[in-house]
Amino acid sequence: MSPSDRPGVGERPGGGWRQAYGPGALPRSFLAKRGQAASTVAERARLQGLARHQGLLVGLAAVVVVIAVWQLVTSLHVVAPIVLPGPSAIAVGLYQYATSPDFPIDLATSGEELAIGFGLAIVIGLPAGILMGWYRLVFQVFDPFVSFFYSTPRIALVPLLIIWFGIGIWSKVAVIYLGAFFPIAINTLVGVRSLDPDLLRCARSFGATDLQLFRTIALPGAVPFILTGLRLGVGHALIGVVVGELVAAQHGVGYEMNIFGTTYQMAKMFAALFIIAVAGAVLQTAFQRLEHRFDAWRVSAGGRR
Repeated sequence: MSPSDRPGVGERPGGGWRQAYGPGALPRSFLAKRGQAASTVAERARLQGLARHQGLLVGLAAVVVVIAVWQLVTSLHVVAPIVLPGPSAIAVGLYQYATSPDFPIDLATSGEELAIGFGLAIVIGLPAGILMGWYRLVFQVFDPFVSFFYSTPRIALVPLLIIWFGIGIWSKVAVIYLGAFFPIAINTLVGVRSLDPDLLRCARSFGATDLQLFRTIALPGAVPFILTGLRLGVGHALIGVVVGELVAAQHGVGYEMNIFGTTYQMAKMFAALFIIAVAGAVLQTAFQRLEHRFDAWRVSAGGRR
C-alpha cells in the first residue's frame, strides 16, 4: 500500500464516514450527543430561572388566593361590607379617592412629612450611631438617654409635640423623626461595635489614623447594619405619618383615613390604608435589595470593645 492510500488519523481502513460524507462531516453519534448536551444546558438554565424567581411567584400566587377568598367571603355576605369591604369595592373607593381634588394635596403632604422626618433621622442617626459605637465615652454619656427614649412609646409624645409644633407638618415630622431615629442609630452602633478587632489593630500598627479607619474599615463594615436600620426605620416612619395625622392634621393620607373611618366610608378608608402599605412595601423592597447587595460585607467577629 502506497503512503497516499493509507488511512489518515481518525479514519478507518476503507474510508469510513469521512469517505462517505466528506472530510468536513461529523458522525451522527457526536451530533446527537451535542444536541442532548445543549438541551440539558437549556433545561438547567430554565430551572435556575424558576428557582431564582420562586419567591416572587409563590408570593404572587398567595396574594391572588387571598384576594379571591376575600372577594368570595364578601360576595356571600359572610361579613358585612361596613366591617370588611371586598377588594372590588376597595378598588372603586381607591379610584374615587385618587380622582378627588384632595388626593394630590394629601399625597404631597404625607410625602413631604415622610421625606423630611426620615431624612433628618438619617442625617442625625448615622453620625450619632457611629460616634457612640466608636468612642466609649460618647456611648457612656448618651446610652441612658437613648435607652430611655427608645423605651418610651412615641405615640404618648404626640400631644406634647402638637403643643410644641402645632398641627402643621412639623409635629408629624417630629413624630416620624423620633420613630426612625432609634432603629437607624442603634443598628449603626451595633455595626461599628461588631468590627473585627484584629483588623483594627493591624491597621493601627501600620499607622492608620482615626479618619482612615472610619473611611476604610468602620463605614464599609457597618454598611449592612446601617441598611438594616434604614429598613426598620422606614416602617417606624410610616407609622409616625399615620399616627401623627390621625391625631391632628389638616391634610394627609392618614388624616383622610380618619375622616373616612368616622363617616363609615370603609372602602375609601381601606384604599388610603392600601396607599400607605404600598409605599412601605416599595421602600422596604428597595432597602432590602441594597441590604442583600452588601450582605457579603457582614463581619462575623464579635464586638471590638
